[in-house]
Amino acid sequence: MNNIQFATALHILTLLAMTDDNVSSAYIAGSIGINPAMVRKSLSTLSNHGLVITREGKGGGASLAKPAGKILLSDIYRSVNTAPLLGKANRTNPDCRVGKQINQHLYNLYSQADNALVKQLTTVTLADFCNQFD
Repeated sequence: MNNIQFATALHILTLLAMTDDNVSSAYIAGSIGINPAMVRKSLSTLSNHGLVITREGKGGGASLAKPAGKILLSDIYRSVNTAPLLGKANRTNPDCRVGKQINQHLYNLYSQADNALVKQLTTVTLADFCNQFD
């Protein structure tokens, strides 16, 4: 549950949405307080999901691939989500009454929590999120 990928992706996309020009990974890294290499990795993921466009070289940087009003927060979450919201299942003892069943029940619970989160995130666009800033 200490995954910061969503927060990082949302930070990046918010910066891009609120800037007219291409934004460098160094600038983004300075805003987030992380290494530019980590920003480039996040940009690559966001690019692979059609959320950003990146350009190398002088005058390069990143920009949104589509208007902020067309990007749902659920799109961002899905692009970076690699594990269930509540974490992973445990190693268990298959000879235990609870141990042999708990991971399936946890999986069902985690799926319900993820689905509820995605449903909520589907109601908010990146533009909506950006409108909260002064």
